[in-house]
Amino acid sequence: MADNEFKETLRPCSSSAISDPNPPLRKPPKSSISQQLLRLDPPDSLYQLPRQPIRESPAEDKHGEPTFAPLRPQRESRSFSLDPRGPYEPLVVSSPGEFPLVQVPASINCRLLEHQREGVRFLYSLYKNDHGGVLGDDMGLGKTIQTIAFLAAVFGKDAELVEHLDNLNDNVKKGPVLIVCPASVIHNWENEFSEWADFDVAVYHGPNCEMILEKLQAHCIEILITSFDTFRIHDRILSEINWEIVVVDEAHRLKNEKSRLYKACLGIKTKKRLGLTGTIMQNKILELFNLFDWVSPGSLGTREHFRDFYEEPLKHGQRLNAPDRFVQVADKRKQHLVSVLRKYLLRRTKEETIGHLMLGKEDNVVFCAMSELQKRVYKRMLEQPDIQCLINKDLPCSCGSPLTQAECCHRIVPNGAIWSYLHKDNPEGCDSCPFCLVLPCLIKLQQISNHLELIKPNPKDEIDKQKKDAELTTIVFDADIDLVGGSAQNENFMGLSDVEHCGKMRALEKLLLTWTSNGDKILLFSYSVRMLNILEKFLIRKGYCFSRLDGSTPTSFRQSLVDDFNRSPSKQVFLISTRAGGLGLNLVSANRVIIFDPNWNPAQDLQAQDRSFRYGQKRHVVVFRLLSAGSLEELVYSRQVYKQQLSNIAVSGKMEKRYFEGVQDCKEFKGELFGICNLFRDLSDKLFTSEIIELHGKQQPECEHAHCTVDSSNIEVDSTIQCLLINPKFIDHHSHNKETEEVHEKTAGFCVLPMDSENKVKLTDLGIVYAHRNEEVVNMRPAEQCKNAEEIKNRDNTTLIFSKTMVTNDTVGAYKRKMPTKEQKLREYKRIAQYMGMEALQFSRWILSATPLELDQMLQNYKKKKNSAQKPNLNFEHDHQHAGVT
Repeated sequence: MADNEFKETLRPCSSSAISDPNPPLRKPPKSSISQQLLRLDPPDSLYQLPRQPIRESPAEDKHGEPTFAPLRPQRESRSFSLDPRGPYEPLVVSSPGEFPLVQVPASINCRLLEHQREGVRFLYSLYKNDHGGVLGDDMGLGKTIQTIAFLAAVFGKDAELVEHLDNLNDNVKKGPVLIVCPASVIHNWENEFSEWADFDVAVYHGPNCEMILEKLQAHCIEILITSFDTFRIHDRILSEINWEIVVVDEAHRLKNEKSRLYKACLGIKTKKRLGLTGTIMQNKILELFNLFDWVSPGSLGTREHFRDFYEEPLKHGQRLNAPDRFVQVADKRKQHLVSVLRKYLLRRTKEETIGHLMLGKEDNVVFCAMSELQKRVYKRMLEQPDIQCLINKDLPCSCGSPLTQAECCHRIVPNGAIWSYLHKDNPEGCDSCPFCLVLPCLIKLQQISNHLELIKPNPKDEIDKQKKDAELTTIVFDADIDLVGGSAQNENFMGLSDVEHCGKMRALEKLLLTWTSNGDKILLFSYSVRMLNILEKFLIRKGYCFSRLDGSTPTSFRQSLVDDFNRSPSKQVFLISTRAGGLGLNLVSANRVIIFDPNWNPAQDLQAQDRSFRYGQKRHVVVFRLLSAGSLEELVYSRQVYKQQLSNIAVSGKMEKRYFEGVQDCKEFKGELFGICNLFRDLSDKLFTSEIIELHGKQQPECEHAHCTVDSSNIEVDSTIQCLLINPKFIDHHSHNKETEEVHEKTAGFCVLPMDSENKVKLTDLGIVYAHRNEEVVNMRPAEQCKNAEEIKNRDNTTLIFSKTMVTNDTVGAYKRKMPTKEQKLREYKRIAQYMGMEALQFSRWILSATPLELDQMLQNYKKKKNSAQKPNLNFEHDHQHAGVT
């Protein structure tokens, strides 16, 4: 921007405006800080700059906005007090009295939000102390902009200030800055630099690398941007350069210390290493160590020390039945880790920073019933020799050997369709047998959970693989093969777009119809390109106007797709690949998000949601994660919860409920989550996630005794209604009679999912088994609200009423969850039905037809009668006992 434009943007204060008790609010100026300082006269100012006089009565243009002539050349001294309506407060990042003064140019500062200014100060403090750190803001909070503002301050890009203070940087020559990022965001970094600051930027990527390297050696480049792959290939060349600062975007890519990229980054010659990532920890706590050991080596000690002092106590303290001393040690280590990380990490969420500017988000996890055909195929897949070999791997071998089956006769599976293809050139098997079957078998189960068409041969695969897939398809479909058009891939448009044999697509059909009729715009995610193809045919059949973006979409074309979707009212659905969606896609015009299939890495699903839930979103965002109930996807989601909780504990020091007995990477405590046997467990007859989340999460506080029994008379009625009435399938598992079986047949697939009035749909038609909100399972509160977690825990302890405890020696040191048993809840359910004067079947039907207001009124009346009836009963019992004594 030209100097005259800078000078004309600052609005001077007239005497009349200062005397006005309610002066109009003014937009922050875009002028440089030196022009603002011209209107100030601090008594002890380090720099005495010439100031311009202020015009008394500015003219107004045709739009009613004041216009200003160029400032007159005369200079005079005039005092001026800085108030909220005066010149924009400068962003000085250097310490008071530090020389030279370091500040962010006003042209950048005036466009920053408050949390972004705090981020710039944090980055400069790391730079000043000559060590690295991590800016861990959520996606959409402007990590790129904060980095550019910080670099502009360090390199003194306030041109007019430098003009007045020529001698400040004469003997200070900054080295170049290296930015390593994914290839998909290189152009985004280029564009942001050109928009926000004046740097000499070059891209070290592609065929012109040698020419860029020559310019870099000639000191003609200030910022060098390269991709992860290019840096990994040319690391020896780039590591020889003395970089002033190194910035790694999406720094969670440095989670694996054995990767080639991590080893290459260790050779960079600079202590000022900055990482940018919104997902600091994705899968394991040790990833946290790897990242911070790169940005600031030695900050968390050695790897062995970190594992023993932090990782193991935190994991075992989060175990469901962890002894109290384990929980106490874990809490102390958690607080200690957070205090150490605070020196090197700045972590903010949307709720903490720009939550007041947005209308919020609901993250609903919806468990859809698989179709009957899906259930049969899924069960046949579990019965295949390949999977049975993995399930029985730890059983004694049938030959009488002391070895297990996986170590002896059943190490190979010659009759398995998957094994025979993997070892077609090696009939004796490989060194990893039979564990080499785990990943291919998991993929097949996930494909069946999503859509039956996915397990059929893919024409793009090699011929041998197509033959293997055709053979396996024929086996698992068995007598149902004609229902899906044979074992070959269905090319029929109407067949692929039909929702009859896919439980998730049934729910999707109803959701899209409801949302589009309300004028909502939807993002539809899937990680499978083949699934995207099926969904595309479904959208065409239903007549929806949509856009599509996946890995095959050219990078140069992606932004135009995004802009077209955001601008066009006719665009209803955006079909996006979860993996190839690209970073930085801003789709704030959509207020509904559907994630069709879950990912083992929770960060993938959370980033998909953030395409819509980011700064600029004007509406409330509702997210639906579709999972197939009774399938492997339930275990995938449970592991997501486990990983998210560990991340919240280690990074933010939050208190999390304990749901799971399993401990990651611990053979002694595999529990319900870990181990091969859990991966291939048949969950079709279980309420796996519902029992863990809904029941274990209801009553968290610990009792000081080994075992506690719960007085069924004190069961919380609301909890009973939620566990039994919201999930009628529960009745069928724990009350075996004809009445309840009939109830299950009529109510299967029903749940009461909290929704806004605009989203109310007939869930009985959706095929939903049960559902909950992820934020009610994982602690999504800001870290500041979790500081008094111990007080909350103690308070909750006092609110629970337990009967006399019975201590046994069956499991010494183990703590059971203090909650009503399933039988006790069922008895309470029958009491409520009796109060209503109905049988169980009739009462269940009434629940399905009742409105929320009627349910609330019934609960209130029942609790009043129950409370009023308890006092006389207690008094009568007391009098009876007293009479017996006398």
